[in-house]
Amino acid sequence: MPRTSRLSGARTPAAAACAGAFAWALGAGAAPEEPPHAAPARAAATEPGIRLTAPWLLAQLVPSPELWSGPSGTYFGLRWQVTPVLYSFGINRKLSPWRAFIVEPLTRHAGSIELFGSPEYFPALDVFSRSWMFRGGVRSYFPLLHRGDMMSCSLGGSAVYFRGQVAASYEAGFYTLFGAVGAQVTYTPTAALRSTTLTLSIRYF
Repeated sequence: MPRTSRLSGARTPAAAACAGAFAWALGAGAAPEEPPHAAPARAAATEPGIRLTAPWLLAQLVPSPELWSGPSGTYFGLRWQVTPVLYSFGINRKLSPWRAFIVEPLTRHAGSIELFGSPEYFPALDVFSRSWMFRGGVRSYFPLLHRGDMMSCSLGGSAVYFRGQVAASYEAGFYTLFGAVGAQVTYTPTAALRSTTLTLSIRYF
């Protein structure tokens, strides 16, 4: 009995050590588990699938009403706007900041700078061919509330052409309802075309 007891006592620590080493080896070879608090991977940003459509083209034909006040009086007018190029600095950095002609409201009013063209028509000013005014310039938008969805503003400058005269204009605007409705004030200080224009901006994106 004493002999058996000594053998049993000698083998017990050795067996325990081998079992521990084997368990450690299995654990080292297994893939580490993610901690329960690990944050899930973020989904990749997806480019908006915007494209030119017939309904969008028809919507752009709806003008914005305005009042033009100059040396010869105050006249009611209609204004259209087109955006050949826009760069947005307020959207997700994983998305392309460039847009041409079609611009989503968030892309524009979250912060952007655009080149714009703006033909204007004043029905009562003169005959049809002499009642058109053309503007082209640069405009920047800045968000004020809810990344620009509820309120944003803009500052811009343009060159205006009317009846063979060219002048510089400066403008400021405020917008709401995702940029669909706004008010713009444009001032032209040049003597030949000195005037102030108040526009109710209506944009269909």
